[in-house]
Amino acid sequence: MFPACRYSLQARRCVGALKAVQAEHVAPQVYSTRSSSSTVPRITTHYTVCPRDKDPRWEGVEMERFADEADVVIVGGGPAGLSAAIRLKQLASQHEKELRVCVVEKASQIGAHTLSGACLEPTALSELIPDWKERGAPLNTPVTEDKFSILTEKYRIPVPILPGLPMNNHGNYLVRLGHFVRWLGEQAEEMGVELYPGYAAAEVLFHEDGSVKGIATNDVGIAKDGSPKDVFERGMELHAKVTLFGEGCHGHLAKQLYKQFNLRENCEPQTYAIGLKELWVIDEKKWHPGRAEHSVGWPLNRNTYGGSFLYHLNEGEPLVALGFVVGLDYTNPYLSPFREFQRWKHHPSVMSTLEGGNRIAYGARALNEGGVQSIPKLTFPGGMLIGCSPGFMNVPKIKGTHTAMKSGMLAAESAFSKITDENLQSETAGLYIPEYEEAFKKSWIWKELYSVRNIRPSFHSYFGLYGGMVYTGIFYWILRGKEPWTLKHNGLDSAQLKPAKDCTTIEYPKPDGKISFDLLSSVALSGTNHEHDQPPHLTLKDDSVPVAQNLGIYDGPEQRFCPAGVYEYVPVETGDGMRLQINAQNCVHCKTCDIKDPSQNINWVVPEGSGGPAYNGM
Repeated sequence: MFPACRYSLQARRCVGALKAVQAEHVAPQVYSTRSSSSTVPRITTHYTVCPRDKDPRWEGVEMERFADEADVVIVGGGPAGLSAAIRLKQLASQHEKELRVCVVEKASQIGAHTLSGACLEPTALSELIPDWKERGAPLNTPVTEDKFSILTEKYRIPVPILPGLPMNNHGNYLVRLGHFVRWLGEQAEEMGVELYPGYAAAEVLFHEDGSVKGIATNDVGIAKDGSPKDVFERGMELHAKVTLFGEGCHGHLAKQLYKQFNLRENCEPQTYAIGLKELWVIDEKKWHPGRAEHSVGWPLNRNTYGGSFLYHLNEGEPLVALGFVVGLDYTNPYLSPFREFQRWKHHPSVMSTLEGGNRIAYGARALNEGGVQSIPKLTFPGGMLIGCSPGFMNVPKIKGTHTAMKSGMLAAESAFSKITDENLQSETAGLYIPEYEEAFKKSWIWKELYSVRNIRPSFHSYFGLYGGMVYTGIFYWILRGKEPWTLKHNGLDSAQLKPAKDCTTIEYPKPDGKISFDLLSSVALSGTNHEHDQPPHLTLKDDSVPVAQNLGIYDGPEQRFCPAGVYEYVPVETGDGMRLQINAQNCVHCKTCDIKDPSQNINWVVPEGSGGPAYNGM
């Protein structure tokens, strides 16, 4: 059965590659489909919303799925998933056990959907692979200089970074995280981990007793209108004793698991930010390898959480990574994170670095900011949550890779003893491993996140940015998180927008094409591509909601919070009024729409495998 599985997967990869090549030569098309009313343009055709068992076009279509088994299945080939896989194989080798570990990753290549600043703290890496330097890990730029500042419209106010504050980056490395993840994948494969890039985990499978059985990859060969194409092929099932979910921020399978097992019962709602990033090649005279610059303030007002980074990388050319982060709890529906990013680059302290340079890459990703207050229950029968899926980012540090990696290692260590216990009497078909959560709360991850738990919510006061900075400077620096209280967040980010009539329109300057750019030319630099003839993976629970509520009340905020131009309101073809057009081909998989939609009507699901951005070391 195993060889057949390998050949089947390789064959499907070839088909997917051919489709991707064909899609490059097909012009994007606009369409409208499903409707809850004859007067509302139809939009959603995805089978998660439009059941196929009631669709006559699917009668007689073979729906049986091929199934394969492993000891552990890991969803997501990022830092957490690959660290878990490597640790499992290390333990298997140490104890002379056979262990089959499979990693499924929706990107066409390992690391192609990875985007982060990134300033990497090597703590977890040194624990996992102590000889990472000898193995050629792409950590080429140790931080040699830290700068932090508050920006006004024209000036930069330096702020000293006191010893012990989270922004101190001594001992850390400026990296291209996609390259680091690709290297981790190579280490995993050398140890015998089976990596399956280009396969999107679309469904959680359950045993009859309700425990997790594994996952199913998504079906391919479905037309835009939801009908089967001649090349339709059912996804495959991967069953395991335990499944690790490391999908990254706001994973769509994790959302299902939260509801299925009530994992968020005893925590606050997660709160998020969107991070936008570009890579530039700059004038060598302005290049300072190892310099890490961070700022807060302009162009955001004091009550909108956010900030920026500018990292000088030592990658063989004068390269800088720059980015802008905006908390998704902002209230003005006219705010555009992308355009705030473009405006920030015109600040004199930033523009002086970029002038004469060349922008070579762009991307965006949502990130967790809830901290310990928002961490859900991590274990359930048959599975565990790891990495940025539950949310282990240290917000004041602006780092989450080291904590994600450590969580994967802890999950692997907790799972290994049970998987290999020949005398284990499990109460459920899928193994329940509460030891992982216990290990997590005893680890340095919990200690680190607990100590900074109040910094992000301290920005919710009337004084906003300045109140948060005072809190950090006094309480954190003196008490190191030992204050006997825990502040709360403001609730769901989707509930924070005010009606458009109560807000001021934000007038953004036009891009100059040298420092600032328009949205579509930016998306082009992300390498984003999807098979055009497939149902949009941005699904709507109700097609009538966008115009009636989002446009009517909030003036269509999805047009502005999406960093890829996926959503736009256009005139209906006949008669008066507007309709929502979804340009799913543009989607960079950031998940912002699923998070910030004030109606919570958008449900992001995976497209066909290999679709999405093709980041090169972002």
